[in-house]
Amino acid sequence: MAGVAVLAAALLGPWLARVSVRLARRDDAAVASRTRTAVTTVALAVALAGALALGGLRPATGAFAWAAAAGVVLAAVDLAVHRLPDRVTAPAAAVIAAALVVDAAVLGTWLALVRAALAGAAAFGLAALGALVSPQGLGYGDVKLLGLLGLVLGWVSWGALLAGVFLGLLAGAALSLVLLATGRAGWRTALPFGPPLLLGAAVALALAGTG
Repeated sequence: MAGVAVLAAALLGPWLARVSVRLARRDDAAVASRTRTAVTTVALAVALAGALALGGLRPATGAFAWAAAAGVVLAAVDLAVHRLPDRVTAPAAAVIAAALVVDAAVLGTWLALVRAALAGAAAFGLAALGALVSPQGLGYGDVKLLGLLGLVLGWVSWGALLAGVFLGLLAGAALSLVLLATGRAGWRTALPFGPPLLLGAAVALALAGTG
């Protein structure tokens, strides 16, 4: 599985690096640097290896793999320009949902599918409420990302959902404190929230896979 992940990352990594740069700059002619390409490829290899280890050979693994690739792009764009583009989030949600439906139809995992739908809706709804209360703290790109992550984490378990959200919030708070302590950000500085959320979800899924 590790070999498959490395091969897939080697083929897709340079393309995803270009995609992330072009989405960030809104320039279809932008070119990714060698460093960005290398970082994207390595991150993708690790994420895909995790997806394969978690799901094995089944349709749901396609959902995890697509989420992994989308997460790499979303993190890169959010770090660069504080934006989580719908051009990545919306197709990812559709593909992930379709893969989970196929998994349920083939393997009978209907309970997991229902749980995923409920978790995605709950995560999206609570995040939307949070964005209404505090627009400066949570953007609507973050709301959509939380709905997407809720779908993936909820398919695994309610515990994975709670752990992923908690770890994401914890990572975001830790990042904010580090930037404040080092003088690289102030109390009013807008910080990208997508990468901490994605990191929290990845750690929760890794813990679920080893549990």
